Amino acid sequence: MKSSKTKGPKSAQSESGQASSKSKGSPSKLTKEAKELKDLKELKKAKEAKDSSKESNDKIDSALFSEYIVGPGFECDSDSGGRQVLRLGLPKGSLEQYTINLLSRAGWRVNIGSRNYFPDIDDAQINCTLARAQEMSRYVASGVLDCGLSGRDWRLENQSDVAVITDLVYSKATPAPARWVLAVAGDGPYRTARDLVGRKVATELPGVTKRWFEERHIDVNVEFSWGATEAKVVSGLADAVVEVTETGSTIKAHGLKIIDEILSTNTELIANHKALESRFKKYKIDQLALLLKGALDAEGLVGLKMNVRAKDVENVVALLPSLNAPTIAHLYNSDWLSVEIVVSSKVVRELIPVLCKVGAEGIIEYSLNKVI
Repeated sequence: MKSSKTKGPKSAQSESGQASSKSKGSPSKLTKEAKELKDLKELKKAKEAKDSSKESNDKIDSALFSEYIVGPGFECDSDSGGRQVLRLGLPKGSLEQYTINLLSRAGWRVNIGSRNYFPDIDDAQINCTLARAQEMSRYVASGVLDCGLSGRDWRLENQSDVAVITDLVYSKATPAPARWVLAVAGDGPYRTARDLVGRKVATELPGVTKRWFEERHIDVNVEFSWGATEAKVVSGLADAVVEVTETGSTIKAHGLKIIDEILSTNTELIANHKALESRFKKYKIDQLALLLKGALDAEGLVGLKMNVRAKDVENVVALLPSLNAPTIAHLYNSDWLSVEIVVSSKVVRELIPVLCKVGAEGIIEYSLNKVI
């Protein structure tokens, strides 16, 4: 009985110890869990510090921007998050891809999702909207958009009261203007615009076309075309067409001949007059104009860098077609010079072999994003 009484508490203590051991775990397991918990707390603390630092930096950047770039006390539109934003219209359709590529070279990455009319852009101060080039100038004039990229032709067609910030001479596929031309059947009786008196002219640009004929006192019937305009002469639906072309190849492919030019057109950066009264928006619009123009001017140009002995430098420089005088720098503790120029990519294949013959070595060719 004594044995039973003495063992009872020990047994209970043993069971209690086992329960405690099960609930608390082994010492090694406890150490591992504690370490993981500590690591998680440190990670959370580091993330909070990083977020706080980023928010602080954003506020500093915004303050510096407003004070030194725009000036104190400016006002502008904000998005739902309270950010100051510029509403930029990008052309949807034939100019779309060239415009996205140009923006990329200018320094802005734009991501257009499937069936998305509001592309993402890596600039928190710009909101993008896709719109048809035919409608862009109307949206900018009415203030729905602050600025946009569209064709001169559609601005004139809509007679939109907007500010033209800069010409960006590119069209659907080339860095060149497009033309709206008056075309007739290649084997038809019409030789000049005046031969079309009383005839039907089909076009997608009826306003500009009517005004062009009226200015010349030529009475024609201008009819709006919804597309496939070139085929309307061949099918007898029109006597002439006014159609846009870059090379004229599509016009010729339909058996037509060009008898006059109605309008030369290119892309423009246009802005709403009221938007330009905002110092913030004017700064962003001018920034777009400067960098887009620089990216466009860099097309077809490359940089060349080479090493030349001092005794050969005059012979090398005499061969260089450059925007300005080449940049020449002495290499450290050497009689060699570093020569750098910007040239047309069209002459490079002819130029490099000749440069090698007159003493240039280590020639490097590199592409250019912008020339400003």
